[in-house]
Amino acid sequence: MSRPPLPPFTAETAAQKARMAEDAWNSRDPARVALAYTEDSLWRNRAEFIRGREQIVAFLSRKWARELDYRLIKEVWAHAGERIAVRFAYEWHDDSGQWYRAYGNENWEFDEAGLMRRRHASINDLPIAESARLFHWPAGRRPDGHPGLSELGL
Repeated sequence: MSRPPLPPFTAETAAQKARMAEDAWNSRDPARVALAYTEDSLWRNRAEFIRGREQIVAFLSRKWARELDYRLIKEVWAHAGERIAVRFAYEWHDDSGQWYRAYGNENWEFDEAGLMRRRHASINDLPIAESARLFHWPAGRRPDGHPGLSELGL
């Protein structure tokens, strides 16, 4: 299975890959997201170590069961060859109604078919007031006209 764009990445194709990842994660569909990764993909997400699509689906199912009304924006930080570094922010609330903005960085490595074989994520959560939210689009894909991280000053 091929998942274009393929490495080596240019600025344009790295941005396209990041937006595709953002769109998939904003779908909050663990099975859809998992298809972008190799069968034996290795992840470090905060303090969790995940291997393979089955564990990715389980992890994302747990994540989105507790991170409600999740909205994500990703932005390319750097790219070279088969690697892309992104920074991101997402907003969500817990079941008590407390809102958070999570900030982080991810390092991605892709195989020749464009599937992600490694993902290393470092993430910090900041409690915010609901009035401090910046991501207000309807559930799903961020609209094309919505500002990105840099435009929002994040």
